[in-house]
Amino acid sequence: MAFKHLFKAQLNWFSTPKESTRFVKNHTISIHGKEILQVSAAKVFKGDPSLYNPEDLLLSSVVSCHMMSYLYVCGQNGIEVLSYIDEAEATLEVNENGSGRFVEVRLFPKVVIRQKEKIALANELHTKANELCFIANSCSFPIVHESCCEVV
Repeated sequence: MAFKHLFKAQLNWFSTPKESTRFVKNHTISIHGKEILQVSAAKVFKGDPSLYNPEDLLLSSVVSCHMMSYLYVCGQNGIEVLSYIDEAEATLEVNENGSGRFVEVRLFPKVVIRQKEKIALANELHTKANELCFIANSCSFPIVHESCCEVV
């Protein structure tokens, strides 16, 4: 049996006088009970580079959800994770007509665990984590893992 959960977000944008054919792309995203996110377009799309953009947020969602799924499967397998660092990358392909899509996300998790005998399993569990990840299961592009696991 599947359970459904509803998530809500409110977007607010108002026109700002600028050039007649160009809109300022800054806006806010509000989620009840949380700080307001200041968002813009990516710099390459003439947005404010100091603000988060949808592309940043999509990549952040993938990398964050993968880590949480990974910690879950490590817990199921008795692996004590001491640290987890990932410098993820997303490739966006933009067509001449302005449409586009993400074509790949690459995760580079660097995991430190306590048990030397579980290094191979710890590396393998990224595949299981990807299978469980809500965000990965919602994406139409491949998510590649190039993991590294060490022991303290």
